[in-house]
Amino acid sequence: MEHSHDPARKDPADLLALIRYICGRFRITSLDRQFDACKRLFVENPLIDIAILGQFKAGKSSFINSFIGQPILPVGVIPVTTVITRLQYGVRERAVVSFFDGTKTEVVFDETEEYISEAKNKANEKNVEVVDVELPSLEPYRGLRFVDTPGLGSIFKYNTALSQEWLPEVGTAIVAISADRPLSENDLNLIQELMGYTPNVVLLLTKVDLLNDSQQGEMINFMKSSLKKEFNRDFKVLLYSTVSETEVYRRFLDQIFMNLSRNRETEFTGIVQHKIRSLARQCLGYLEIALKASTQADQDREELKSLILDEKVNYDLIRSEIFLLARDSKLQTRTLIAAHLGNNHQGLLTKRLMEKLKEALPSWKGNLWRLTRQYEEWLMETMTTEMDHISRTEYKQFFGSLKKAHSSISRSIELFRGLLDRNIEKVLGIRLSSLEWVVDVSEPAHPDVAFTKTFDFHFDLLWFLFPMFIFRGAFEKHFLKQIPRVVEIHLSRLAYQWEVRVNKTIDEIEEQALRYVRDELATIDAIVSKTVGDTEKICSMMLDLQKSVKMLES
Repeated sequence: MEHSHDPARKDPADLLALIRYICGRFRITSLDRQFDACKRLFVENPLIDIAILGQFKAGKSSFINSFIGQPILPVGVIPVTTVITRLQYGVRERAVVSFFDGTKTEVVFDETEEYISEAKNKANEKNVEVVDVELPSLEPYRGLRFVDTPGLGSIFKYNTALSQEWLPEVGTAIVAISADRPLSENDLNLIQELMGYTPNVVLLLTKVDLLNDSQQGEMINFMKSSLKKEFNRDFKVLLYSTVSETEVYRRFLDQIFMNLSRNRETEFTGIVQHKIRSLARQCLGYLEIALKASTQADQDREELKSLILDEKVNYDLIRSEIFLLARDSKLQTRTLIAAHLGNNHQGLLTKRLMEKLKEALPSWKGNLWRLTRQYEEWLMETMTTEMDHISRTEYKQFFGSLKKAHSSISRSIELFRGLLDRNIEKVLGIRLSSLEWVVDVSEPAHPDVAFTKTFDFHFDLLWFLFPMFIFRGAFEKHFLKQIPRVVEIHLSRLAYQWEVRVNKTIDEIEEQALRYVRDELATIDAIVSKTVGDTEKICSMMLDLQKSVKMLES
């Protein structure tokens, strides 16, 4: 049955349906992932995230506190934000902390700084994924969610990585730039990246109380002209100060956000359209290849295919390369984790446990059998606590091989895509809009740290043969002597548990990369080989797609 489509309709869901039909008709499997991502937006209909981004100390947290009228976020003269914090309307004031292990806990407002602040949660040692704050005072902004992010460019590498990883989630972006620090190359790079995720990028010039009226005008003109020259586009520049004329600036922003909230459906549609237009342009690129191939004779088409899918983009060759990259990384996982544990924990943990055991021993009473049971119970409880603490606070240090695998496999995929694009351009004269490969890296699950008996003192069953007033000192020395070995065994076990989980994630990256290559090669093969006599149909679809995109843009 032929696909029915009215290009005069503006509904982005209609355009998405047309793209789905075209992809199915010509087996363009390489766009499946982007299509699914766009489709999810219609199903989930999420809040619009207004992300406050920018370099370290650009005044992001101070701005949010001032704007909402409550000191929710920590501020200071050093980098203070260590995790992403999201603020939205709620019927009552509450804060929910979500952790990387999937657990959540509700905390009182006074405790949020314990999780958000760099000073009280250094390098996010508490493994907080996000803190969600709900405030009745944000009712005028229903449908919106204000997001404070750790500063890009911060001296804390974790913060920078966290903000950059979160960029694809942005709905509307406010880039904070401090008046005492002019527009920088890092700001321009951030704006460039944001433009790929959202059509709504606004500049917020903070700390404007440092400038007089004339200087403010000069700064705004400089920023606008610089951005126009760089991106050939006009950007809105807003002003803010938490020191002087705050209410004036706040009222202006308040009106903007309230309008955004009232027009949330329209704004959300605009964000969806931005993503669908990008998908449509990629689809058009594949249709151009199909059109070229459709006009060729069978023999010519086979020659075209062999020229595009040459030995440099051969699947088996690429699979072997990616397999070797993944294998080399996995072979290093245990070594890197064990080295970190050995260098940073073994000696200190051994010393600490021996001191704790010396403190505990005098309180233990009874014969050898009871003394042994108390030792084993103490060992089980203490080692479980220690291993769990190391696992939960140090786990990001175990991801060295995972990061290496992701980096090396990504480079391999980029090389493959570059070769394929160049072949297509050389053979057909068509330059495709490169399809970005984004891997879904699910953080390895934390292992269940369990203690098993390391020693089995058979002679404790003969306790009646050992008077404790004579032998107790010898047995206490024996218990202390075992501690270094106990620590070594349990650190080794922890290293193995994390090795299994990290390597499983590397396997997932490898499979995603190979799936991407398979989909790309299958797509090119299908549209070059199986478009005989489809010229008229392809032209019609391209026209439909182009008209629909223009209608969305109007």
